[in-house]
Amino acid sequence: MKVAIVGASGAVGQEFLRVLAERNFPLDELVLFGSERSAGKKYTYKGKELTVQLLKHGDDFKDIDIALTSAGAGVSKEYAEDITKYGAIMIDNSSAFRMDNDVPLVVPECNAADALNRPRNIIANPNCTTIMMVVVLQALERLSHIKRIHVATYQAASGAGAAAMAELEQQYREVLAGKEATVKKFQYQLAYNVIPQIDVFMDNGYTKEEMKMFNETRKIMHSDVACSAMCVRVPSLRSHSESVWIETERPISVEEARKAIAEGEGIQLMDEPENKKYPMPLFLAGKDDVYVGRIRKDLANPNGLTFWLVGDQIKKGAALNAVQIAEYLIAQKQVK
Repeated sequence: MKVAIVGASGAVGQEFLRVLAERNFPLDELVLFGSERSAGKKYTYKGKELTVQLLKHGDDFKDIDIALTSAGAGVSKEYAEDITKYGAIMIDNSSAFRMDNDVPLVVPECNAADALNRPRNIIANPNCTTIMMVVVLQALERLSHIKRIHVATYQAASGAGAAAMAELEQQYREVLAGKEATVKKFQYQLAYNVIPQIDVFMDNGYTKEEMKMFNETRKIMHSDVACSAMCVRVPSLRSHSESVWIETERPISVEEARKAIAEGEGIQLMDEPENKKYPMPLFLAGKDDVYVGRIRKDLANPNGLTFWLVGDQIKKGAALNAVQIAEYLIAQKQVK
């Protein structure tokens, strides 16, 4: 088993290294690829030093079984043919192929079997906020079909990459020192602020991030569900939070929802308001699962339920989800 990571120096690329090691992924050889800026950098995997190779067109993926890619949509589109032409399965973390009809969009807890039908040998990893939400929705969908979703996201700086995390830390230091904050990665200063824009605005007034949640949720869940999202960048460092309202065909009780979530795959119930126990991003960075709390009836809708969730979007929202897809393919004997 030979595995490649494309974009090894980025936040998700580094998380790939950690997740593969944590889960003792059954690989024999790991190859790292990156841009000219990253080529030559050295990283350690299970005590072995690996050097990042320059990503280039050619036959470098000839012997690769699985390629985990996280170098941006442009790079994924440019190199997809090079990566897949000799049979490697490309599990892509960018937005490049997510809505293509001939590319499965997979969250293993929801629709793992979709990964078996991949005409182009490409499997897309969904947007981080979508992954975290649908893992929880899948447990509730089994109780009653979800017709509508309203969601407000509270997205950490890490959603914009490692450089964005560094910028937030730098901004806090600068502001506390009485200096003007450096602003490069965000539209405005994020320290001591929230920014109600993630990605570019579309013609309908929603951002691209918000429309991803609408479109990707329907594709993953094979559902006609309508999702209206408001995505906000907040000045936390790592792990995203979401406040979710759902409307189901029949009313779901809080007790039913708690039981379904407690028994659900990839999710943890953390819902003891009387003890001030609920999910918070500060304490859940690095965790595999999505944590759910504040479950209650929607006072504005008799068929409504509302809850709060938190997950590490670099881990479950990106690297871990991709590795879980690879593990599923191995279990299904789709990889030699």
